[in-house]
Amino acid sequence: MKIAILTLPLNINYGGILQAYALQTILEQRGHEVHIIEEVQKPLKLPIYKMPFCYSKRIIKNIIGKKCYILYEQKYNRELPFITKNIDRFINKNIHLAIYKDFSCIKESEYDVIIVGSDQVWRPKYFGVKQIEKAFLKFTKGWNIKRISYAASFGTDEWEYTHEQTRKCSMLLQKFDKVSVRENSGIDLCEKYFNIKAQQVLDPTLLLSREDYINLFQSSNIQKSKGNLLCYILDETEEKKELINQIANNKRLTPFNIKAKNNNINTPLTDRIQPSIEQWIRGFYDAELVITDSFHACVFSILFKKPFIVYGNRNRGLTRFNSLLESMGLKNNLILNLNEYDDNKDYSINDECLKKLSDLRKASLKFLEHGIYGKN
Repeated sequence: MKIAILTLPLNINYGGILQAYALQTILEQRGHEVHIIEEVQKPLKLPIYKMPFCYSKRIIKNIIGKKCYILYEQKYNRELPFITKNIDRFINKNIHLAIYKDFSCIKESEYDVIIVGSDQVWRPKYFGVKQIEKAFLKFTKGWNIKRISYAASFGTDEWEYTHEQTRKCSMLLQKFDKVSVRENSGIDLCEKYFNIKAQQVLDPTLLLSREDYINLFQSSNIQKSKGNLLCYILDETEEKKELINQIANNKRLTPFNIKAKNNNINTPLTDRIQPSIEQWIRGFYDAELVITDSFHACVFSILFKKPFIVYGNRNRGLTRFNSLLESMGLKNNLILNLNEYDDNKDYSINDECLKKLSDLRKASLKFLEHGIYGKN
């Protein structure tokens, strides 16, 4: 069958790219022709009505000694391809993109099935507050195709839709043949606000095996990581740095990370180049222990059977972490502050976790198969 996957845009997000790659790969392994569909991404642009205020503010900052690029958007757009060149190389080689000016340009005859997911594709502030109906396939109105959501995520257990968004998206979701979500809280949200019964399934990255990912970096001749304590921290704080230093000293491990040295536009361009997807994966293979505040870093720690500690971030939301860790029997791996870390606690991946992963993988693949081949 010809299958389209609609997810969040593949930007600088290792987990987001790999979940799209994993779902594409699983479907292709089963003989389907698969494309990740995207709309043309517009360059960063300052709205005309904001220009006088923003440019004036930036000029004043420079006058008082605070370095600030007046034409920030132009500099960002010019440098982005260089910053993302390693990531783009993976996407161009491994992901089959179909890019449209607008999803409304897609013709019914192009696809037999459209799958929405995974990632936080149903979170309005991520997909786009004014665009969220597209994530419920508004552009397929009247089409005779299969509509499925696979591991779609709201990203939170709080309801972030307006009354009008809820009404419209609920009507669109009624047309879906199968609905699944990534978090257990998503089941409750679908039932309460959309009157839809959803099934919880695994994040797509967990459908592939450890060996599948090893093949990716081995075929690219990626160098060994420069350490054995992987520290993949998205939101750095002094407390997290203290945790890393404490663990490194106590366990005599060498910390390393797999991200750009700096994301500040005022720093040298070479320091802002993002490592490749393959290097990111290799980090988990080489690590003896992982410290992270990233959802997908937790996922890859589980896949590579590496002990890990996840430092929860309430601002980004704990729902994703709680759901994943609870389903794997790993709730003790989550800490919310430095005092909750216990050097004597076991943070390893045990046999119970691997058994649960195997069972959930079977159930998730069964959902996909029934969704694609089941009756409308």
